[in-house]
Amino acid sequence: MTSSSTEESHLKPEFAGDPDCPHCGGLGYLRADRPLGDPDFGKIEICTCRQEEVAQNSRRKLYAISRLNELKGLTFENFEPRGQIGLPAKHAQSVEQAFNQAQLFAKELEGWLLLEGGYGSGKTHLAAAIANFAVSLGIPTIFITVPDLLDTLRFSFGGQEASFEERFEEIRQAPLLILDDFGTQNATAWAQEKLFQILNYRYTNQLPLVVTTNLSLDQIEGRIRSRLSDPQLVSRLRVSAPDYRRPTDDTTQNSLSSLGTLRSRTFASFETREDEALPADDVRSLKKALAAATKYAERPQGWLVLTGSHASGKSHLAAAIANAAQDSGALPLYVMVPDLLDHLRATFNPQSPVSYDRLFEEVRRSELLVLDDLGTQSATPWAREKLYQLFNHRYNAQLPTVITTADTLDQVDPRIRSRMLDTRLCTIFALTAPPYTGRKKK
Repeated sequence: MTSSSTEESHLKPEFAGDPDCPHCGGLGYLRADRPLGDPDFGKIEICTCRQEEVAQNSRRKLYAISRLNELKGLTFENFEPRGQIGLPAKHAQSVEQAFNQAQLFAKELEGWLLLEGGYGSGKTHLAAAIANFAVSLGIPTIFITVPDLLDTLRFSFGGQEASFEERFEEIRQAPLLILDDFGTQNATAWAQEKLFQILNYRYTNQLPLVVTTNLSLDQIEGRIRSRLSDPQLVSRLRVSAPDYRRPTDDTTQNSLSSLGTLRSRTFASFETREDEALPADDVRSLKKALAAATKYAERPQGWLVLTGSHASGKSHLAAAIANAAQDSGALPLYVMVPDLLDHLRATFNPQSPVSYDRLFEEVRRSELLVLDDLGTQSATPWAREKLYQLFNHRYNAQLPTVITTADTLDQVDPRIRSRMLDTRLCTIFALTAPPYTGRKKK
């Protein structure tokens, strides 16, 4: 038996096609009709009578490592284009923009789509809707969370169903790849390298990709970040809606924010205490601080520093600013400085669910940061350095920041004080009234 007949005999069970096919006579394959010397001369090609079956087998392989069967119900038709009823306008607009862009991407399948946002904001639903739409058109699609992807690759070492190389290539070359929950699971060097190889291959070959993440780009490994930052290829959308699973939550802030307990502190509920027979200067200081805080909340820019004794009204005005900003659709972060430092220290615990770098970046880059009770808690060198890094970044980036302190400026860290005294960026108001007791005098 010749080598050619041996090869064809071996291939028959694998490539068996339609016995009545006029092209292959039932073999299921053909020899490439190329001239002698062509690199593909004599190469085996799948006959047209088997191409659909081969395509279906390919799709089955892809679906075997995908979560699409679990997500069949997540479609564009049952997605709320503007989020839940009562969502602030800014959040609703971000949801609508992401919805429209996801639909456009599903129809064109060109470039990359990066969906950023907190847990429960709708990112996964939109990504699954893209996948289900593509599958309905017969496009082989892999939808997989990044932790599951890495587990799939790890388990494929020595696997019987598919080798690591086969599994890796199936994922890397999938006609449409959707990576859900791209996050801190890529912390190990091996995981970072595998993810980079997948994304870099698709970047080089311009293959369509969807990525969802609750991280900012600054928290993603540098090489991957550079690919995800390419405006020529990537459409970036941030969904700012709160978690739909907790409809009573009207904020997407992280766990260290205490604004949820201060919703009653508004400008309307602030008292200038004119009926307490306070000295005129004290009443005037309260009125001036109220007017300044109200104006600042309308368009947060620069820094606003409120000084005064404990219970003089500083924290009330700071919370009122944050509440007003949130009601207008912004994402303020209100945190007491002692709590912030405690949270940062807690991240050094190996059991901490969040890394120090991630938490610090969330605070440092927040849209509007309200730091309440800056004071002697910054006495240790570590605390002073962390606060300086925080203030210095927001000073250089000119990010809106509200600060309250019961200390005099002479008691504040000189490096931070120098930033506060820059009148181009910062305005200081002193509340000279004594502590508020809640008792009104006749």
